[in-house]
Amino acid sequence: MKPAQAAVASPPALDQLGRPLRDLRVSLIDRCNLRCPYCMPREIFGADYPFLPSSAWLSFLDIERIIRAFVPLGLRKLRLTGGEPLLRPKLPELVASLAAIPELDDLALTTNGVRLEALAAPLAEAGLHRVTVSLDGMSPTSVRHLSGERLRSPEPVLRGIDRARSLGLGVKVNTVVRRGVNHHEIVPLARHFIERGLPLRFIEYMDVGNSNDWKREQVVPTKDLHAQVSEHWTLEPLEAAYRGEVARRYRVLDAAPGAEIGFVSSISEPFCRDCNRARLSAEGQLFTCLFASRGTDLRPWLPCADAELSQRLRALWSGRKDRYSEERAEGKAVQKVEMGYIGG
Repeated sequence: MKPAQAAVASPPALDQLGRPLRDLRVSLIDRCNLRCPYCMPREIFGADYPFLPSSAWLSFLDIERIIRAFVPLGLRKLRLTGGEPLLRPKLPELVASLAAIPELDDLALTTNGVRLEALAAPLAEAGLHRVTVSLDGMSPTSVRHLSGERLRSPEPVLRGIDRARSLGLGVKVNTVVRRGVNHHEIVPLARHFIERGLPLRFIEYMDVGNSNDWKREQVVPTKDLHAQVSEHWTLEPLEAAYRGEVARRYRVLDAAPGAEIGFVSSISEPFCRDCNRARLSAEGQLFTCLFASRGTDLRPWLPCADAELSQRLRALWSGRKDRYSEERAEGKAVQKVEMGYIGG
């Protein structure tokens, strides 16, 4: 009788530029309870907008199966997005099933935070590791404008952040900065989260989708953001935590433990060459770039055996050569999928 052979680990999947697949972002729903102008402007995403019916969403079983099929390719980081993922019914059930996948090192969720106070406890109990909360201002006036008049103050979001922290969830805050819109909120936001020892990321305003009326002159480059924060605090650069980390991070000296400022510079300093992310839409379209024009429908592949599904995903990633943020600088313009459809 021959001795049992140890299972041979699959080699990581590499695309045409040698980039591994490490990070998958899964949109659970294309709807949102806010109308942020840079993502889902209310003038376009109104009451008659044709959002996906719930019957078109991937089931939790299909989502889990696709994620498990990505694991042999090298997937280790998973983030649940939307739209607003906290609108997806029975979300803790999905989180519990995904938390049971042993190969995943990180299970996170991106949210606008409006429903976080109510849902933080069941999500933490289900096994969620971290939340990233989007907040673009501290003043009621800014919050009303930047939420499409659907949120009257930052208080519900701040309560959600506090609740998540109290339960042991990791919390990070993201702010998209637009010149002439919320540029004046940089210092108030930084002060609030530095004093509380929370990481804050400032993100350059990006030309995601085709509906947000993006203008380059509204982009506040990272060098200007860094200079403004540095007028008030001393920043010490940190080493990247992993290949493909998109934020350039800084420890805030003489501040509460955990205080950290990061900058995401997709416009002024494109980082395509290290991008290791794929994105799955709520109805099963796989996008290999945030700025892609179209995705690949995975639903016809679901009847396949597990091994074949993984092989097809590997072949798809192996053919990838996206580098839109670099091509933007070369003058290339394309129609792009909306961010509310596949998440950030």
